[in-house]
Amino acid sequence: MKFGIDTFGCDSGKSGVGSYLLSLTQNLPSDENCEAVLFGHAADRYTYSNALPFAQVLCGDSLNALRFWHNFSAEAFYKKNGISAVLYPAAARLMPGRFKTPGAAVLHDSLSVVLAKSRFSHRLALRGFGRVQKIIVPTNYIKNDLLRLGFDGAKIAVVRHGIDHNRFFQRPLDNDELLNLKPFAIKRPYIIYPSSVSGPSKKHIELIKAFEIFKKRTGSPHRLVFAGAESEWGREVHKAAFESSVSSDIFLTGFFPNEGFPLLLSGADACVFPSVQEGVGLPILEAMAAGIPVAAAASGAIPEISAGKAILFDSDNLEEMADAIEKVLGDKKARQKMILDGLSWSKKFNWQECARATIDVLRGLV
Repeated sequence: MKFGIDTFGCDSGKSGVGSYLLSLTQNLPSDENCEAVLFGHAADRYTYSNALPFAQVLCGDSLNALRFWHNFSAEAFYKKNGISAVLYPAAARLMPGRFKTPGAAVLHDSLSVVLAKSRFSHRLALRGFGRVQKIIVPTNYIKNDLLRLGFDGAKIAVVRHGIDHNRFFQRPLDNDELLNLKPFAIKRPYIIYPSSVSGPSKKHIELIKAFEIFKKRTGSPHRLVFAGAESEWGREVHKAAFESSVSSDIFLTGFFPNEGFPLLLSGADACVFPSVQEGVGLPILEAMAAGIPVAAAASGAIPEISAGKAILFDSDNLEEMADAIEKVLGDKKARQKMILDGLSWSKKFNWQECARATIDVLRGLV
């Protein structure tokens, strides 16, 4: 069996979906009866895995060009390359509307959130997810959203995302004030919010305001570090940070290189994650694996993914968020319990198991 992995829509590894694909391809099981081939633009030939074959697709870069290829040229490409089933890691962005070659669509967010973005996206998403043979989701939160929308539960497979425990682990750090991570030198102590700056639901601005309250209450020396790629919404967040009374203690890194991110996370005293529409919230698990206590929003998939190992808060209640920050930093007994519980819980998530289960789903399509 040969199955294809669609790299389109995965941002060349520089997003959550891209990180998912990078980890998945690096952990695919060796099986002489099951061959994987990645396909996409030539620029991604070495982005995800040097060990896997790559088939270049000749088409434009625009979203319309990519949609045209998926709907009118993909089947001929699959036939030419002997592909018998296809994995669509960025299915909410790009996949065909019809599936002569069986497909499995990976959905990383609730479909309700995807449908709310625009009427055109609504039509495309419903058509694609309605016709694809299997939908892979990482949490029961997303599965339950699909069930509410009327999807057949037998069509949905829950496959947990993993953590790279060779990168995210508890590491002892010296007491140096500066954490040198070229091209950054970040002053400690700090709390971190590791997430893309992509829209209001991420609640960066609310966190800035709650951080102000926390600083005024405590006089803490902690800084606030936002680490994540930025969209147009980043302008609003930069403006709020600049106008904040504690602007000198707020630092936005933009997209942070993958190789240095685990050390950046390990250097934090806490991870604060106020996003309210997360379908997974993987950085929460990565922080736990690094031995970092977590305070996070009590919404989306976060209560499921944190499993009682984090302090939860209402992201629209600034005082409550400030309370959570103060507790996760100041209560030594609570911190130590969260650290130990988080380390234990995060061990249940690994990419080898995720990759194996994903291949099992694809095998079931042929």
